[in-house]
Amino acid sequence: MRTLVVGLGRAGADVHLPVLARARTSVRRLFDDRPVVACDPRRPPVERPGLVVVGSLAEASALLDPADTVAHVCTPLSTRVAVLAELAERGFRNVIAEEPLAADADDLARVIRLRRRHGLRIAVVEPWQTSSLTARLLDLVRGGALGEPKSISVVQDMPYFRRSLTGRGDRTAFDVELPHGVGLALRLAGSARVTHAAGSDLVVGDVVVPRMGGARIGLRHNSGVRTEIGSDLTSPVRQRRIAVRFERGDAVGHFAVGEDDDHSQLTVTVAGRREHEVLPDDAFTEWVLRAYRLFDAPGDQHARGFAFATDVVQLLSVAKNICAEPVIPAARGAATARPVAAHAR
Repeated sequence: MRTLVVGLGRAGADVHLPVLARARTSVRRLFDDRPVVACDPRRPPVERPGLVVVGSLAEASALLDPADTVAHVCTPLSTRVAVLAELAERGFRNVIAEEPLAADADDLARVIRLRRRHGLRIAVVEPWQTSSLTARLLDLVRGGALGEPKSISVVQDMPYFRRSLTGRGDRTAFDVELPHGVGLALRLAGSARVTHAAGSDLVVGDVVVPRMGGARIGLRHNSGVRTEIGSDLTSPVRQRRIAVRFERGDAVGHFAVGEDDDHSQLTVTVAGRREHEVLPDDAFTEWVLRAYRLFDAPGDQHARGFAFATDVVQLLSVAKNICAEPVIPAARGAATARPVAAHAR
């Protein structure tokens, strides 16, 4: 299959293109030998071997057969629906969309209508779902040796100052790292509802970037498991950590924290005895290969994943709405990054 990358910001240029290069080398039969086509009218052309850059989707359509092309949508959330609509109008049906799928419930409804009207097959990026660490955690949950899971804690911290200060203002901290954590929690413990949420501003000197300091969300799963997910975008260190407390033990995992590493780690503690594993884990490359295999199969093999991605957006939308409530006046005078809203129910 041919490949079109729409958007050459960080996600497109620094994540998708390198991963595509690895995937195309490892499983050649899934990919056409001709160059990847990329489109971003907002940025100067990028020169890379095996890449053709054009200025518009019209130009891209002239170079590609939409029926045999996978379009990677790596544009900001604010333009997601418009880009999907133009791709659909130009005949593209196979789409990979960055996570989260939509900014809120309204945009999600628009995406769902586009998908139905044009018969789109949409895969939403969720590399933690193909992670070897996730597979090991699922084995522990389903195996029963540690008993039933009781609680899950996910921490997704990273310094995000440059991107927050130079961003377009169409994202909140709920859109950066939390989609992966929410998706992982749903995979491990099943359907859930939001019990509480909180967000904070990013504050650097006199500059305030609303709702980009960090975010927290609490979930209660139908299975009875409770999950807490937090992301601090002002942290001086990066970590993607998950802790699952079982009836008879604990499991603590660390996902790779950047594109320059491909290993995760897991520590399982039972009756005071600890076992530690280091796992090869190039999760995003594996996810891309799986996505192309499913596109190569008949029917919409991504339908289940799409439904799962809509559940993630709906939970995040509830959390964002909670945090859109009026800010407590005293919090506005705080000198450091402060909660902008908090609510429990």
